[in-house]
Amino acid sequence: MKNWKTRTKLVHSGTKRSQFGELSEALFLTQGFAYDTAEQAESRFINNSPDEYIYGRYGNPTVRMFEERMIAIEGAEDAFATATGMAAVSGALFCMLKQGDHLISSKALFGSCMFVVDNILRRWGIEVTLVEGTDLNQWRDAMQPNTKVCFLESISNPTLEVCDIAGVAKIAHEGGAKLVVDNVFATPLFQQTLKLGADVVIYSATKHIDGQGRCLGGIVLGTEEYIQDVFIPFNKHTGPAMSPFNAWVMLKGLETISLRCEAQAENAEKIVNALKGHKNITRILYPTDVSHPQYELAISQMTKGGTVVSFELSGGKKAAFSFLNALEIITISNNLGDAKSLATHPVTTTHKNMAAEAREAAGITDGFVRLSVGIEDPEDLIVDLLEALEKV
Repeated sequence: MKNWKTRTKLVHSGTKRSQFGELSEALFLTQGFAYDTAEQAESRFINNSPDEYIYGRYGNPTVRMFEERMIAIEGAEDAFATATGMAAVSGALFCMLKQGDHLISSKALFGSCMFVVDNILRRWGIEVTLVEGTDLNQWRDAMQPNTKVCFLESISNPTLEVCDIAGVAKIAHEGGAKLVVDNVFATPLFQQTLKLGADVVIYSATKHIDGQGRCLGGIVLGTEEYIQDVFIPFNKHTGPAMSPFNAWVMLKGLETISLRCEAQAENAEKIVNALKGHKNITRILYPTDVSHPQYELAISQMTKGGTVVSFELSGGKKAAFSFLNALEIITISNNLGDAKSLATHPVTTTHKNMAAEAREAAGITDGFVRLSVGIEDPEDLIVDLLEALEKV
């Protein structure tokens, strides 16, 4: 399997068939597992051997197939799937931190991630320093003897800032800290985060992995030592396990994620070129477009720029709402990574709880729009966007 290409791994890796020889992965909808003898039950609780399950919160055959497929394409040693993307973020951070520890995080984060970092962790007595994620000097200056974790989004939501993963990893490791990276926007297809130096990588499987708006899910990947000795002991008792049905849906999503994301990224590039210079757009952002502030870094880390395009309309919130309401094909929704193209206004949705000053500093203005590009015909999407812009 090590010699298989990514698209082959996405279809076949991790598959385990029962005695019935089913073609599609089996769906094991069960809370618990039966034992032939009391001695067998005792043995499972002691040994925790692969393919021997004791309770759905600890593990499940369908969920494990999803984990093993993600392990294969990410190049990780181990993984644990969670109920949601935010369960993955929270669990990955919480299991490594205690009162008195210090965490450094990029300022440019999804609203819920920022709440976890800047609110919950502080309430628990964990010191937090927020830095400009693109400035390695700020990461270096923020390091302290008690720094345990550095956390960033490889491409930030929604301003699409690109962080130097290898650079931050070097700083973290020199100070004895671990680097945790949320790699949702880049996807496992366009950026190999662990190879760049990250210790832990997180995905909201709700996004590109499902890719069709059906289920919630998340996954955390890293070394076997981290997953088995640090992450699982914390998370199997706190309970954010993925449901077997959702894992089965994610397995089906992985079969087509390469085809979908390649088409979405190609569409995104065409949309960026079509919108450049439009009179109603003051700023357009896409990581691998030459106009992006971190273009050189993006092309050194990524094979494609991803599926999300962000831009700012002149005229503020009124213009943004007018634009969104005029769209016919593209749907207003705060999700992303879907086969359908989706657009949202971050100031009033995903980042509405962020302080106005912080939003402004991050470049999330009243006229800012985030567009998650789908797999529709690019010509239709471009016409929809241009016609909506003319109605602003």
